[in-house]
Amino acid sequence: MIAPEVLTIPTARLRLRLESTDEILARIEAMSPADRAEVSPQWLARMREAQPSAWTHGFEMIESSTGVVVGSCGFKGPPDADGVVEIAYAVEPEFRRRGYAKEAAAALVAFAFTAGARLVRAHTRPDGDASVRVLAACGFEKIGEVIDPEDGLVWRWQR
Repeated sequence: MIAPEVLTIPTARLRLRLESTDEILARIEAMSPADRAEVSPQWLARMREAQPSAWTHGFEMIESSTGVVVGSCGFKGPPDADGVVEIAYAVEPEFRRRGYAKEAAAALVAFAFTAGARLVRAHTRPDGDASVRVLAACGFEKIGEVIDPEDGLVWRWQR
């Protein structure tokens, strides 16, 4: 088991710090009901049952210069039998448009490949939002639309 305070992924302006189960549950509890509804029940169940690891628990995106939490990111689970892993990220509204999502996504991709993943996947809503620009800037290619069992119709990206 990796203690949350041990696993930190540094980037140019951020520290991605692995959260404990209690920290994740507290963050979800603090969300608005609408935002809480976006949290996958399947992911939440997997996270509650697992020991903290990069594959099951999320990372806080901490601005290195200030120590302020600007968002969260992580993996939707460990690499599957084919070595495919999926990333996800979210930046708090007041910190958007500063490149933090791109920086965190790039760090997750690098971590995944270093840890043995063969393909990194991401899904976005099919509306061309900011995540499309983030993924394109990180070298992902859109490969089509799929129905995700947790999120419904999404655009699938991979690298």
